[in-house]
Amino acid sequence: MEWQREAACADTADPELFFPVSTTGPGAKQVERARAVCRRCPVAAECADWARETGQSNGVWGGVAVERRRAVLAGPTAGR
Repeated sequence: MEWQREAACADTADPELFFPVSTTGPGAKQVERARAVCRRCPVAAECADWARETGQSNGVWGGVAVERRRAVLAGPTAGR
């Protein structure tokens, strides 16, 4: 996990930014602010991969919120 040393979020004053209580209402704005940090991150892909591989159930990792990770993990037949 050496990629964490280069993560843009390592310099963020508020680590809670990446763990919104919800993804609707004010939480949606918080998710977008977290994603803005991730967009400038040189290791966002590694971060998102790590979150998927380790089953992170909360937070924005590599610009990917939990709902999107769940959808990716569920695959194309989810909800059928």
